[in-house]
Amino acid sequence: MELLIYNITLIGSAIAGGLIVATLKKTKSDLIIKLMLAFSGGFLLSIAFIHFIPELYHHASINVGVFILIGFLIQLLLEFFSGGIEHGHIHIHKLAKIPFGLVLALSIHSLLEGIPLGSQLAGHEIATNHHHANDNSLLFGILFHRLPVAIALMTLLLGSGISSAKAWIVLSFFAITTSVGLFFGYFSNNVFADFNFDIILAIVVGMLLHISTTIIFETNENHKVNLVKFLTILFGSGLAFFMH
Repeated sequence: MELLIYNITLIGSAIAGGLIVATLKKTKSDLIIKLMLAFSGGFLLSIAFIHFIPELYHHASINVGVFILIGFLIQLLLEFFSGGIEHGHIHIHKLAKIPFGLVLALSIHSLLEGIPLGSQLAGHEIATNHHHANDNSLLFGILFHRLPVAIALMTLLLGSGISSAKAWIVLSFFAITTSVGLFFGYFSNNVFADFNFDIILAIVVGMLLHISTTIIFETNENHKVNLVKFLTILFGSGLAFFMH
C-alpha cells in the first residue's frame, strides 16, 4: 500500500507542475518556481546536513565522503545537458524536436533519487533505516523539488514551440522516472543481496548538495538580499529540522 501511495504522490507532483503551467499565466508560474525552489533548497540542504550525512558516517561501512563527492560531480556533469533546469534556469529556444539530452539528464537524476527511497521503503539496511525507518524526509525532499522542476520543464517545452501533446508525453516520461528507481530499490534486495545501498544514498546526497547550494547561492539576484526568498529558505530549513 505504501509503495502505491509513494508512486501516486511522485507521479502526481510532476503532473501537477504541468497543470500549473497549463492553467496559470507565465508570471505566476515563474513566481511559484522561484519560491518553491528557494523552499526546496533550504529543505534539501537541511536534510542532507542534519539527517543523511551524520547517519551515513555513523552507520555506513563505505567511504562516505568519496561517494558524496561522486554524486556532486555527477550532478555537475548532468547539468551540462540539462542547462541547470534543476535550479530554475529556463533557456527557451525554438526547437524542431524534443531536447533528449535535457530529458535524459533529468531522468537519470530522478531515477537515482528513487533507488534509496525504494530501499528505505522496503526496509533494507541502509543508513536511512537505522533510526528513521518511518522517516519521510527524503520523499518530501524529492516532492518539494520535483514540482518546480516539472513547472520549469513544461514552461521550457511549451515556450520552445513543441506541441502540447509532445510536451505532456515528455513530462509523463519524467514523471515516472523516480518511480522506476523506486521499484528498483524496493525489489532489488533479492537480486543484489550483497550490494550496499548506502553507496546510492551517498551519491544522491552529493547530488542534492549540489542542487541545494546552487539554488541558495543563486536565489539572491544581483547579490542583493530578497527578504521573501530568504524567509522561504529559512522556512524550508526549519521544516526539515522539525521533521527530523
